[in-house]
Amino acid sequence: MQIRTLFLLGAGIISLNLQAETQNEGIQDTTKMSEVVVTGSREATDIRHLPMTVNTIGREKLTANDRTSVLPTIMEEVPGVIVTSRGMMGYGVSTGGSGSINVRGLASGTAQMLVLIDGHPQYQGIFGHGIADSYQTMIADRVEVLRGPASLLYGSNAMGGVVNIVTRSLPPVAGSKFSQHTTINAGAGSYGTVQVEGSNQLRIGRFTSTAAAQYQRSDNHRPNMGFEQYGGFLSLGYQLSDHWDAKAMADITHFNASNPGTVTAPMFDNDQRITRGSANLVVENHYDKTSGAISIYNNYGNHHIDDGYKLGAKPTADYFRSRDAVAGVSLYQSVQATKSTRITAGFDYQHIYGHAWYQDKVTGATNLAGQRKMQSTRDHADEVAGYADVRQEITKYVTLNAGLRYDYHTTSGGEWVPQAGLVVRPIETGEFKFMFSKGFRNPTNKEKYLYKTANEALRPESMLNYEISWRQRLLDGRLTYGINLFYIDGRNMIVSLVPMTPFVNSGEFRNKGVEVEAAWKVNDHWRLSTNHSYLHMSKPFVGAPDYKGYIGVDCVYGKFTASAGFQQLVGLYTQAVNPKTYEPDVIKEDAVSLLHITLGYRVCRQLKLWAKGENLLAQKYEINDGYPMPKATFMGGVTLDF
Repeated sequence: MQIRTLFLLGAGIISLNLQAETQNEGIQDTTKMSEVVVTGSREATDIRHLPMTVNTIGREKLTANDRTSVLPTIMEEVPGVIVTSRGMMGYGVSTGGSGSINVRGLASGTAQMLVLIDGHPQYQGIFGHGIADSYQTMIADRVEVLRGPASLLYGSNAMGGVVNIVTRSLPPVAGSKFSQHTTINAGAGSYGTVQVEGSNQLRIGRFTSTAAAQYQRSDNHRPNMGFEQYGGFLSLGYQLSDHWDAKAMADITHFNASNPGTVTAPMFDNDQRITRGSANLVVENHYDKTSGAISIYNNYGNHHIDDGYKLGAKPTADYFRSRDAVAGVSLYQSVQATKSTRITAGFDYQHIYGHAWYQDKVTGATNLAGQRKMQSTRDHADEVAGYADVRQEITKYVTLNAGLRYDYHTTSGGEWVPQAGLVVRPIETGEFKFMFSKGFRNPTNKEKYLYKTANEALRPESMLNYEISWRQRLLDGRLTYGINLFYIDGRNMIVSLVPMTPFVNSGEFRNKGVEVEAAWKVNDHWRLSTNHSYLHMSKPFVGAPDYKGYIGVDCVYGKFTASAGFQQLVGLYTQAVNPKTYEPDVIKEDAVSLLHITLGYRVCRQLKLWAKGENLLAQKYEINDGYPMPKATFMGGVTLDF
C-alpha cells in the first residue's frame, strides 16, 4: 500500500519511454501532433474544441518496447484501461481466452467496448466481442482511445468507448518524388518466444503504399499453452486531385492457440485455429469549408475450435465451427456552415452475419446432435443509422457540442442516442469540459439465438455517462496534465440470473471514478509521464481494478535509448461470481507491481540492438482467474532500417 500512496502523491510526475529514430538523436516533440484527433468527430479536429476525452498514442510510443501488439501499451498509457492477459504471448478466444479491453468497468469481452480500424467496427459477428490477437503494432500509425460512450458516431457496442487503430500510410506529395523505407525487427526470448516483423513504405508522387508481415510464436510458461501467429497488411493510397484522396487497406491474421485451463482444472486438446481479416476502401474529400468520406468495409473470420476435455473425461467428438462477417457502408460530410458553426451529418449501414455449427472430427459432417444445442438458425441482422452533430463556437472562450443519432436494428428495434457537451477555455492554455452522452449495445446473435440461455426478446443495454474534466498545457506545451471525474448509470444489462436459464434485461450498475494524467518533455533527452485512475463500482466487474497507476521515464543520449515503466494494480477483480452457482464469489488481487525496462543501442543508421525485461519484480499474480501470469521474462533482438 506504500507504493500505492507514492503513486497518488506522484500523479504530477511521469512515464519514461525512450525511442531513437534513425535520423534523430533526441526525443521527438509530439505535443502539437497529439492535439488533432479523428475519433471524436470523424474529421480531423483539435481536441481542445471537443468535450470528450481522447488519448492518442503515436507509433513512436507503440514501437518503443518492441511489442507486436498495441494492447499492452494502451494499458500503460491510458488511465482507467485494463487488458486481460494469461501469458507471455497470445490472447486466444473462447473459454480461457483473454485480451478483453476494460474501460471504467465496461469491457470489449462483453461487447461493451468497440475496437475500430480506421473508424470501421471490428468484432465477431456471433459473440459480438473483438479478437485481440488481430490488433497488431505492424498496422498502426497511432491509436486513439475515447473513454466514455461513442455511440453517437459509432452505434452499438461503443457504449463504454472506442479504441480506434489508425493504420499506417504516407501522405502523398506533388510531382514524381520517390522515397522508400524498409524496417525488419526480429527478437527471441523466454519460453521459446520468437517474433519477426518486416515492413516497407513507398511513395512515388501521388501514390503511396505500406506493406507489412509478421510471424510470432511462444510455448508460454505453462504446458499446453502454445501460441503461433502469421499476419499480413497492405495499404494503398492515391491522391486523385488536390481535393480528393482514395485509400484501400487489407489485413489478415491466422493464429493457433491452446487453452491449458485453470491450474486447478487443467484442459487438454482445447485448441483454436482462428483466421481474421478486414478490408476497406475509403474515398475522402477536403475543401476549405467542407470535408467528408464514403467507405465500404468488411471484417470477417473463420473459427475452428476443439473444446477439449478435463482430466478423466473423454475427448470431444466434434469441433465447434463458425464463420462471421461485419460488413457495411459509412458516409459523412462535415460543413463549416458559418464562421462559428460546424455541422457533421452521417449515415451508416451494417450487415452482421454469423453461422455456427458442430463438425464431426472423423467424417467432417455436421454433427446433428451438437447442432441441437443451437436454439435458432437465424444467422444475420442489419443495422441502419443516421446522425447529426453540431459544434457551435458561442464565443472564443466557449464551444457547444450537441448531436443525435437514430439507430435501427432489424431484430432489436430502434434506439435514440443523444449527446451534448460544453468546452470552456478560461485561459489560452487550458479548458474545462462538460459531457453528457448515452451509449448502447444491441444483444448479440449468441445471446438471442444460441444455446439454452438464448432469449429473442432481449432489448439493448444502455448507459448514461456524465463527465467533467480539466486540461492544461504549460511550458510552451512541454508539460501537460489533466483530470477527469465521471459517473455512469447503466441499465437493462443482459444477465442470466440462474445458471443455464435464458438471459434477461435486469442488470443495473453505477460506476464512478477519477482519472489523472500528466506528461513532461523535460528536454531533448528526457520525457516523463504518468496516469492514475480510481474506480468505484456498485457491483464488481471482472478485469476492473479499484486503482491503476503507471509511471515511466524515457531517455535518449546519442546512440543509447532506454525505456522504463512501473505499473500498479490494486483490487483487480479476477472473478465476480461463481461460474457454477452464479452467486457472488468475489476474487481480487490485493496489489500487483509490474516493472519493465527496454534498452537500445544504435550501432549505425541501419542497425539497432535491443533488449527488454517484463515483470522484473517477478510478481506472482493473475488477471484471468486460475491463469497465473509468468514471472520475469526477457527478450533481445535487432532492428534493421534501410
